[in-house]
Amino acid sequence: MNLEALARLLREAARVTKHRHFVIVGSLSAVGASTHPPERMVQSIDVDLFPKFDPELIDEINARVGEGSDFHIEHGYYADALSPATLSLPAQWEARLIQMPLAGGVTAWFLDPNDAAAAKLIRSARNDLEWVDAGIRAGIISAGRLAARLRSIDNALAGEIPRALKNLAVLEDRR
Repeated sequence: MNLEALARLLREAARVTKHRHFVIVGSLSAVGASTHPPERMVQSIDVDLFPKFDPELIDEINARVGEGSDFHIEHGYYADALSPATLSLPAQWEARLIQMPLAGGVTAWFLDPNDAAAAKLIRSARNDLEWVDAGIRAGIISAGRLAARLRSIDNALAGEIPRALKNLAVLEDRR
């Protein structure tokens, strides 16, 4: 995924929602953090996002630009619009969003890579751990900053933060 493809998807989401600002919260948040992120961090074909000023419009986006949509069939990638309420993010994540105007009058607001990494470590799926590892190795993610952000998450389930911190320690031990 690159900025041109992302802009194309956001323009289509803007056409559907009449909104022009979108928060990118998943793996592809790395696109906003580095001019040359590692391939492992940007190989996803789904763009996790929500409209910044009206996150309730996720159903419209998923129907028109989501998995199985005409857009997905034509371009090979799609939007996975989700509610920010479903995310486990560090305190004050909104203050750290990285704003990037894109072609066609849309604006992407990328999660700070350490915030995205915190959410990924809460999930701790294999692909999420690989994404975090690639970010640490590339210097896009700071293990120390990430550990602090993990401790500031207030909506994690019991045991998720200790597991995330343990997985972070394992990643650091490999280095």
